[in-house]
Amino acid sequence: MTRTADLDEPASPNGKEVLVPRSRATWRTWLTSNPDRQEGLWIVYRKKSSNLEGPVYTDLVEEALCFGWIDSQSRRVDDDRVMQWFSPRRRGGLWSALNKQRIEELTGAGLMAERGQTTIDEAKADGSWSQTDEVDALVVPADLQTALDAAPKARAAYATLADSAKRQYLYWIHSAKRPTTRSKRIEETIRRLAPDEPLS
Repeated sequence: MTRTADLDEPASPNGKEVLVPRSRATWRTWLTSNPDRQEGLWIVYRKKSSNLEGPVYTDLVEEALCFGWIDSQSRRVDDDRVMQWFSPRRRGGLWSALNKQRIEELTGAGLMAERGQTTIDEAKADGSWSQTDEVDALVVPADLQTALDAAPKARAAYATLADSAKRQYLYWIHSAKRPTTRSKRIEETIRRLAPDEPLS
């Protein structure tokens, strides 16, 4: 069976390095061999629905967590492959409940590397580890609640969203670095939920 790494390597969208690991172990070896790297890179992996052999997304993100790395944007390569951006996690970044759960399992399995554990310890020390606990619990912040209360259609639409969709909105709002950005994101949230409802 054809492996993902046997296919032609796709072009980089931004000129940065592209890596197509043959296996999960290959990706872990690369991370082990690049402990001081600060720049991210694109990783190509197979979709679970493909007939290719090679690592899938979960394999890559779990190993990344072991070494203090994180995934972000992704791009479709073709029907069978995806390209994902991985980079060292920056201090103060948000930690999702899913990644915390993964880390607990990886730690229990003895897979956590020193760099990954250091990143976790720093996050717990600076408070970023628990920064999104309320987001994960779907707690609506006061400023968003005020905006929803002033827009009944948006409030009703928000109530019908799946938890995953609510969480996306809450993360987006919570991740704003400046108050003005946060306010704009709340306004945009209301606009998306009820496009025909005038903003107060």
